[in-house]
Amino acid sequence: MSKDIILNYKRFTTKKRTFIWLSIILLLALIFLGLSLGASSISLNDIFRIIAGNGETTERQILFNIRLPRVLSAVLAGTALSVSGTVMQSILRNPLGSPFTLGISNSAAFGAAFAVIILGAGSTQSNSADALFVNNPYLITISAFIWSLIGTAIILIIARFRDASPETMILTGIIMGSLFIAGTTGLEYFAEDVELASIVFWTFGDLGRASWREFYILLIVVVPAVIFFIHNRWNIRSLNTGDETANSLGVNVERTRVIVMLVASLTTAVAVSFFGIIAFVGLVVPHLVRRMIGSDERFLIPATGLFGGVFLLASDLLARNIIAPMVLPVGILTSFIGAPLFILLLIKGKGKGVWLR
Repeated sequence: MSKDIILNYKRFTTKKRTFIWLSIILLLALIFLGLSLGASSISLNDIFRIIAGNGETTERQILFNIRLPRVLSAVLAGTALSVSGTVMQSILRNPLGSPFTLGISNSAAFGAAFAVIILGAGSTQSNSADALFVNNPYLITISAFIWSLIGTAIILIIARFRDASPETMILTGIIMGSLFIAGTTGLEYFAEDVELASIVFWTFGDLGRASWREFYILLIVVVPAVIFFIHNRWNIRSLNTGDETANSLGVNVERTRVIVMLVASLTTAVAVSFFGIIAFVGLVVPHLVRRMIGSDERFLIPATGLFGGVFLLASDLLARNIIAPMVLPVGILTSFIGAPLFILLLIKGKGKGVWLR
């Protein structure tokens, strides 16, 4: 009997490790594909030659100043949004939880727009190709984080009530998201024409603004956040089983829930403040990964982070090439992909708030 248990456990863990390794391989393949494809194609041989220090100056500029920061930023942004969605679903025991559906993305977007228009984090440049130059990305990130905390606080208050159903929490998120959309629209009403055009385009969700500055800030925030989530995987898993069970295991429920939501809000705020609202990544990716490897947070958190990078990078690659030479904002594409899956989630759940399996 014990041998059967051991064999079943090995099969159980082997499937999950295999998925993680396949995600790593697919991610690396997409990174090289993202570096190669574009308005000016660069072969893999040329890429390796440029990395070795050779190659033409123009190709080197395209690779290191445009494509590489965009590709790496897509990986980190996808990881941030998907892992945030995963931990939100777990600690709130809500299968529909994500930074987008809970309104946190919209509240962070309002904070970023508030910083650009009211706090002066952006300055217009009529003699530049960029309509709006962000001269203080730290102010935008801090403002987005503060306003995302307001949305997070509402979710935490609702979560404290035991009788709060998943439907109630989602409706709260929808209402909160609509409120912050209205606030963003109000700011746009008082904005100058150039600022208005820039913010409208920014809210689409676009990775074309990625540079090494954005990448480094994402790296500083996202990597420690993922490490934090992995380190606290047992506490997150215990919250997923219920507050009473978590308390019996010695977990400080309120403290853990608040800290995890704060860290998830920060990672969401950073991604949104740089690239706008990229919808459905934090909702769709966790459920796709759960269907393939289950809900064990030991494997789910790193696997979701990797597959989130794969999902957003593949979406951005498709957005750049589907109607080339025109480049679509990746947020449009993730919405077209995620919306049907979101409807499928609602149908499968049958309004009972169950996990999509």
